[in-house]
Amino acid sequence: MSDFKLPKHEKLKHKKEIGLLFEKGKWKTYENLRIITLNLDKKPQDGFSFDNQKIGVSVSKKHFKRAHDRNRIKRLLRECYRLNKDLFIEKFGTNSLTMVFWISKEMPAHFKVVEENLLKLCESVK
Repeated sequence: MSDFKLPKHEKLKHKKEIGLLFEKGKWKTYENLRIITLNLDKKPQDGFSFDNQKIGVSVSKKHFKRAHDRNRIKRLLRECYRLNKDLFIEKFGTNSLTMVFWISKEMPAHFKVVEENLLKLCESVK
């Protein structure tokens, strides 16, 4: 059974980790979401080795000028990850870096919309 927490050590924050992710990660898109992942299970990359999944979320300031709109979408994305962490780790591995982006110009109508998009995105990963 999974714990439904998102502790600090699971958040992607370090510039070095984000740089490595953008340099060597794989992109996938489904409807309003885009994801970039880098699996570190196989071998440590440039001295990086982790004991857990790290995730970050981002929303474009270009599409959402108001901070409260961006923060709302980021909260929804983190909540989707938190509730579906088991599926996420199963698809992307236990030692991986991931960043999720909301790419639509429209605000999501409901939490269900965001969650369905994230689940479909996870299903499309091989």
